[in-house]
Amino acid sequence: MTVVDLRSDTVTQPTPAMRAAMMAAPLGDDVFASDPSVNLLQEKIADLLGFEAALFVPTGTQSNLCGILAHCQRGDEYIVGQQAHCYRWEGGGAAVFGSVQPQPLDNQADGSIRLSDIEATIKPDDAHFARTRMMALENTIGGKVLPFEYVEAATRLAADKGLARHLDGARLFNAAVAQAARSGGKARAEARRIAQCFDSVSVCFSKGLGAPVGSALCGSRDFINRAHRIRKMAGGGMRQAGLLAAAAIHALDEHVDRLGDDHALAQRLAQGLAGIEGLTFEAPQTNIVFVDLHGELRERGNDLIAHLKSQDILATGLYRLRFVTHLDVDEAGVDRAIGAIRTFFKA
Repeated sequence: MTVVDLRSDTVTQPTPAMRAAMMAAPLGDDVFASDPSVNLLQEKIADLLGFEAALFVPTGTQSNLCGILAHCQRGDEYIVGQQAHCYRWEGGGAAVFGSVQPQPLDNQADGSIRLSDIEATIKPDDAHFARTRMMALENTIGGKVLPFEYVEAATRLAADKGLARHLDGARLFNAAVAQAARSGGKARAEARRIAQCFDSVSVCFSKGLGAPVGSALCGSRDFINRAHRIRKMAGGGMRQAGLLAAAAIHALDEHVDRLGDDHALAQRLAQGLAGIEGLTFEAPQTNIVFVDLHGELRERGNDLIAHLKSQDILATGLYRLRFVTHLDVDEAGVDRAIGAIRTFFKA
């Protein structure tokens, strides 16, 4: 039986067309800036999102690290949400490697940070305090799309206060597809509209876009030059990286609009779980469904994960049960997961 892997959209396998693009990619040495496929990818993503330059890096974590350290110096701080990936899930890299202090603030139910909290947290220019230099937002965050009006307001506030503005857009194109569905616009145009609210943007190719490896950091040419130096120090300089860049180029060309299919599958999964006593979830906005167990079911999360695994269905439950749809999951797989979950709760 085919495994239905709902742990993350990072588990995707390259499609046959993507593998063919990788094998046909012209290669060079990216440390010498002479890999034509990497150069093309960097030009493509920078142009798509409206920036002067971009930098291809192995991971989203390294992309955020390079971004934060290119904006901030030792003794600086950045304002960030408590649930943001670049604060909570990246090993404290900015603090460990850059001596940059995070100043985490509570995320609201929609993923935003209150504007009043941001403004109140900005430190005065005084030797007692770290220097507040940057604000980081994430979109999507926990599968939720930050309201565009909020993004505009928060980034305007940051700019008015002299702060750099960084977006962890690991799933930026999921946000753009969902935003386009609401507005009737085009996904790529919405991605650019979101990105242009920020001074720098990190985008992952290895999540819903389906590439095996890689992210890009976008910004001004001077900013990317600083980030390039940090990438080198962090061990992110790769040689014939065009094999990976070609996969990302294919993903940008072929896999953006199809993210809507993943969003529809997440809605199908949520609808299939409706009505199970003791199980609740928020209606998914993109491709992630978080599930909470209550009452007598509260301690059965690990049992459910084990049951699903016995049925060749994979999920995670680090702090909440999480199911993520992607290009390697179809309607039949989602229906199998629904049936297995319902069977477990009948037992």
